[in-house]
Amino acid sequence: MMSGSRERVLARVRAALADVPADEPVERRPSRSYADAHFEGDTLEVLVDRLLDYKALVERVSEEELPVRIAAALERRGAARVVAPPGLPPAWLAGSSVERVGDGADVPLSSADLDATDGVVTGCAVAIAETGTIVLDAGPDQGRRALTLVPDYHLCVVRSDQVVDGVPEGVRRLDPVRPLTWISGPSATSDIELNRVEGVHGPRTLEVFLVETRI
Repeated sequence: MMSGSRERVLARVRAALADVPADEPVERRPSRSYADAHFEGDTLEVLVDRLLDYKALVERVSEEELPVRIAAALERRGAARVVAPPGLPPAWLAGSSVERVGDGADVPLSSADLDATDGVVTGCAVAIAETGTIVLDAGPDQGRRALTLVPDYHLCVVRSDQVVDGVPEGVRRLDPVRPLTWISGPSATSDIELNRVEGVHGPRTLEVFLVETRI
């Protein structure tokens, strides 16, 4: 049945293209910004709006002030022990007095160890403005998936050059063979009476620092 449906669809495509010359050039429309395509504002502003709508904490910061702002955020939470992936830039935590808990490849932190920390600090692979989604791919500055699912607090640094308008562009930037985690706000779900419950499937609090990188 599926094979028959596939052939019918392909037959219609072939019929529609029957009078199209094989050497006809393909017209590719230039990509449009989110603001131009949706009239909703600058791409970074759309991302911030979506993240806030998901109840994430969001700050736009410069590269120079990032270490100080991270230190202030961790201090506000009273964080003393924070998980840091192996490839996290050392400068990000240079302004903080927290204990950096590493996750070794040979002896990874257990779930109990991760649960006993005060949070995790990571980078990201891609951020999608249209859906307010941050994607992790287990890169050096993100670490394995458990690091961002067990701790109750996740501070994620997103560079402006990692932000794309929509999902198709985001998918094109990702490697499909890598373990991808798609995050749209803090972890939350609802019971049958629509009572919101946070922190069930991941961090109860997501804080995002959007770093405006120089071009």
